[in-house]
Order: sequence, then C-alpha cells, then structure tokens
Amino acid sequence: MSKISKEKQEKIMANIVATLYEYSPKPLFTVEISRAQARDEEFVKKLLLKLKNKNLIVEIKRNPKGKPYKKRSRWKLSDAAYSAYKKI
Repeated sequence: MSKISKEKQEKIMANIVATLYEYSPKPLFTVEISRAQARDEEFVKKLLLKLKNKNLIVEIKRNPKGKPYKKRSRWKLSDAAYSAYKKI
C-alpha cells in the first residue's frame, strides 16, 4: 500500500470540507463522506479527525432523538468554518 503525500491529504481534506458545505446543514455519516470522496472509510475517518482537531468540523455522536451512536458518527461544518466558506 502506498503512502499518500501530505499535499494530497490536504486536497482531500479540502474536498471533504466542500462536501460538508454542499450538504450543510445536514450532517453526513462517515460512510457517506467516504463514498463521495471515493476513499476508504478508515482513511476518511483519520482525515475527519484531523479536521475536527483544527476546529473546522464538528462530530455528532447522537441521533436526532438524542440517543448516542455506538459505532458511528455524523459530521458537519463548524459555524466558524461555514461562515468563512460562505464568504468565498
């Protein structure tokens, strides 16, 4: 398995942010984002966690009724990232 360069990872993360903006305000599951990016789910989750650490996206661990998910998460843009992206 070949390594993906930092530059390509940054481009994929930018595409993830664009995807989340496109579907905003609807949060997407990791699997939906990985399908949109045509990437492995584990790889996409690693990138999502990097974006979360940069405060660009928010992880949602509960369903709309308030029950916690056991193994999955939904993701959406943070309010600050949405405002900044909207200005572009």
